[in-house]
Amino acid sequence: MNPEQYPRPDWRRDPWLDLNGEWEFDFDDQNTGVAERWYEPGRELSRRIQVPFCYQCAAGGIRDTGYHPVVWYRRKVRWPSKGQRVMLRFGAVDEKAQVYLNGQLIGLHEGGYLPFSIDTTSFWNEGENDLCVRVEDLLDRAQPRGKQYWANGVMGCWYTPVTGIWQSVYAERVGAVEIIQLHIRPVLAEARADIDCALDAEPGLGATLTLRWSREGKAPRILTAVVTGRRLRLSLDMAEDDDCGKVVCWSPETPVLYDVEAELTQGNECLDRLCTYFGMREITVCNQNVYLNGQRLYQRLVLDQGYWPNTLLTPLDDDALRRDVEWTKRLGFNGARKHQKVEDPRYYYWADRLGLLVWGELPSTYDFTWDSVRRLSATLQGFINRDFNHPCLVAWVTLNESWGVSQIVSHPRQQAFARMLYEQALTLDGTRLVSGNDGWEQVRTDLCALHDYAGGGDSIRAHFPSREAVEHNGCDSRLCYARGSVPEGNEAFMVTEYGGIAFEDDGETVCGIPAWGYNGKVPNPERFLARYQETTGAIRAMPYCQGDCYTQLTDVMQETNGLLTEDRQPKIDPERFAALNVNTLAHH
Repeated sequence: MNPEQYPRPDWRRDPWLDLNGEWEFDFDDQNTGVAERWYEPGRELSRRIQVPFCYQCAAGGIRDTGYHPVVWYRRKVRWPSKGQRVMLRFGAVDEKAQVYLNGQLIGLHEGGYLPFSIDTTSFWNEGENDLCVRVEDLLDRAQPRGKQYWANGVMGCWYTPVTGIWQSVYAERVGAVEIIQLHIRPVLAEARADIDCALDAEPGLGATLTLRWSREGKAPRILTAVVTGRRLRLSLDMAEDDDCGKVVCWSPETPVLYDVEAELTQGNECLDRLCTYFGMREITVCNQNVYLNGQRLYQRLVLDQGYWPNTLLTPLDDDALRRDVEWTKRLGFNGARKHQKVEDPRYYYWADRLGLLVWGELPSTYDFTWDSVRRLSATLQGFINRDFNHPCLVAWVTLNESWGVSQIVSHPRQQAFARMLYEQALTLDGTRLVSGNDGWEQVRTDLCALHDYAGGGDSIRAHFPSREAVEHNGCDSRLCYARGSVPEGNEAFMVTEYGGIAFEDDGETVCGIPAWGYNGKVPNPERFLARYQETTGAIRAMPYCQGDCYTQLTDVMQETNGLLTEDRQPKIDPERFAALNVNTLAHH
């Protein structure tokens, strides 16, 4: 099985059935489908769509950007399943899904950026099966939207929304007891990796879990443990016998991965088997400095929205994700801040394989309500659970620029919410840094992460006279910390959005919407490189700065301030840009 073709290369089983491709499709603008029993087999839907592409984009085959709050999908599925347990997997469906199999409602899910699974075993027929999905996606600012605009059209830095199935759909065989969690935590100081394992049921007496782990084709090491319940904790010895007990670490320069096979057995019966991987990677903040595997780290990040011109939030294919990682590295960055999106798992796979630091960021809500708090908290939990083992992920961004908490500067409950998300990330993970409200008005955070789109070096220097002055006030017009909040003293300081330079030949409008960048547009690549060098140099000259994030990797619709066009063509010479985009921490 080729892991590059499997929807989740970090969580693989065999056999599996790809359910992408052509599905029947219909709009249900009057919301009559349930009452009229559209879910019953035999009712043909009037349109066709290519899953996993949404109806709003060209690749889906419909390309209707109008508002349709309820949509339906249907397809026939054949897979021999006699005596097998079959799980139906959805990578992501925006926003609320009802799933029917052979006319029976078998599952509900809420959360447009999260995966979900349904055990179809008792509903699955040996021959042909009728799979039907109803999706509801409202223009609701209380649901995690990210960059999906909450009204018709587009606006500012918000783009065409995505409705329905937008990540892969597949079915796979699992064992009588399924391994549902295998979180691996590197502990470099003690040359070990701790594992939290969870099962979906108790396997009974005599069950054992066998782990086989290896790197780069070497002979695997093996650990077998008796399973006495649904959860167990294990530790792997990661010391290298042929290298004086050292640990081989993952980093952008040396992206070494360990393959892991987990097999759950009972007697001679295999209950479940899966393959995952991890990297021995540790990121920390100490004395206001960032360390990766014990070495000082300056993060050179680029803001990456993860949008494509003909497919919107969904990449055209696996190569599109790999190319984005390769472009990021070719341009001289060592990391990417995936902005306002829980990205396709295959992006993190390529970042793991090729060596790229990644910040995982929650898609924002845009109202502060009981519902928005519940939904954002659930999205953070699901995000961390799905992507726990990716070594590339080194930070979580729980809020951005006070979106969805617009009164956080003085509102006690909104400040409490920011603290809650920060503590939730630490509780569920604890192996990564957390940016609590990236941009300004921070409450609790590991990173004093500020945004400043000043147009030149003089403005940057004026906005950042000293760390103490910035923390007490702000870098421009917004407070660095919310009222009543103060730095705890160990936060690492970073400028996590700046730049956004556009070209004059990017055009005046895109699809009738004004095309824009920050602080006017430059006439040619020479002026671009000069302005980039001036602003970036001013940031990196600050002795207390531990990293920066340039806006942005690609153009997205009306926001034409990318280093690449929407179809990934460079606007400047990549090698010349990369030569400017270096930092060795020599100024610290």
